[in-house]
Amino acid sequence: MSGGDPIVIVGAGPAGVSAARTLVAAGHKPVLIDEGVFPGGQIFRRPPAPLRRSDRDLYGFDAGRACRMRDQFAAILPSIAYRAETLIWGVEPGVLHLARRNEVMRQPWGRLIVATGAMDRIVPINGWTAPGVFTLGGAQIALKAQASTIGHDVIFMGSGPLLYLVAYQYARAGARVVAVLESGRPLRQVSALPGLMVGGRIFAKGLYYMAWLRTHGVPIKTDVQPLEILKASDGRVAGLLYRQSKAETTLSCDALAIGFGLTSETQLADLLGVDFRFDEQHRQWLPVTDGDGRSSVDGVYLAGDGLAIRGSEVAAMTGELAALAVLADAGRADASRAARLRRGLERMDRFRRSLNKVFPFPQQLAAELPNETVICRCEGLTAHALRDAVGASGECDINRIKAFTRLGMGRCQGRICGLVAAELIAAKGSVHVSQAGRLRGQAPIKPLTLTTLAGGARDGI
Repeated sequence: MSGGDPIVIVGAGPAGVSAARTLVAAGHKPVLIDEGVFPGGQIFRRPPAPLRRSDRDLYGFDAGRACRMRDQFAAILPSIAYRAETLIWGVEPGVLHLARRNEVMRQPWGRLIVATGAMDRIVPINGWTAPGVFTLGGAQIALKAQASTIGHDVIFMGSGPLLYLVAYQYARAGARVVAVLESGRPLRQVSALPGLMVGGRIFAKGLYYMAWLRTHGVPIKTDVQPLEILKASDGRVAGLLYRQSKAETTLSCDALAIGFGLTSETQLADLLGVDFRFDEQHRQWLPVTDGDGRSSVDGVYLAGDGLAIRGSEVAAMTGELAALAVLADAGRADASRAARLRRGLERMDRFRRSLNKVFPFPQQLAAELPNETVICRCEGLTAHALRDAVGASGECDINRIKAFTRLGMGRCQGRICGLVAAELIAAKGSVHVSQAGRLRGQAPIKPLTLTTLAGGARDGI
């Protein structure tokens, strides 16, 4: 490893922990950096001690995996340098800029495995800035990390496997799930069934969640177009107006969770300068790697959902494979183990492609958002403002529209609004969404206080 600098892993979810275990077994002491209080990522997030619930209550069918991962992490903890509650806000060659508890640090690296995971993918709905509206991931965090629900009467709106999982978790936790409203038509995608069967237990779990919700009286509606989030006199969410089969319906609720699948968290990879490609199924620009996770930048590897959305089981496999690539590049290849993992990934990729076919991103819904809908909530930009900028300038590049409107210049740096804004810009300009490009990552990629920055940096190790 170059200059004696350590191997650094970013992200302590299934991919990051799997990579760390592989490196520890090979005799290395990697640095593992994570924003969370506990390891496990979003899927195995857990509450602080006073709020502890059983693994079965928290993780359902994945309780066994959660327990094993916790035990595996405990076993390697003495052999790694673990940096919890630490965010990365910038990079320079061979160095990560970190922040933790109002202190900034510098972390050198010789090899870097980026396993930054995923976040919710949102299609805004009129009124989505009202109190009581959460993303699906936010609703799940409330349940797992705080042992609380976002409301008593909850509507779940969106698309994808996470929609049914979180609705199931809320119903099991005692909330009244008013309805699950799906924008697509998953049961009509019969041609995807052979590929879905490859998923085995994962596919079976998804069917179980749907069946459980139906048998417990939860309405599941498909081919739904959300129209407006209704507000009470105090401004909080009070219901949802939607259209299905040309008929408009209003449902009452005191909380609403929305999400249209997941999107890879790629801002760190962008700052590191890796090559990107447009992925048609994900409708997102994703990092380019070889089959083992090597990026176009020497010494930088990618793994997990930050590389492509493929689920936690695949994330663990890609984390192990990236660590094996690091070892191979240092002259310690394990070709048979890597080949076995690649075969497993090929099988699971078939399942994931079929799943994406069943739950496609509703690009038309995003492109046709009403003019008054807020797209960039940080800057208060509406769909009309973006369309007007495209029309007035003749530009369809999202970074040019950013310069004209301040799109993506707020606290989230475009993580929430960037993808849907690209769909809208492309539709207005009558071009493919890939031609709209992607918002360029800029430091700081996460919000920092001036007090933190003014404190000066010290070495992380």
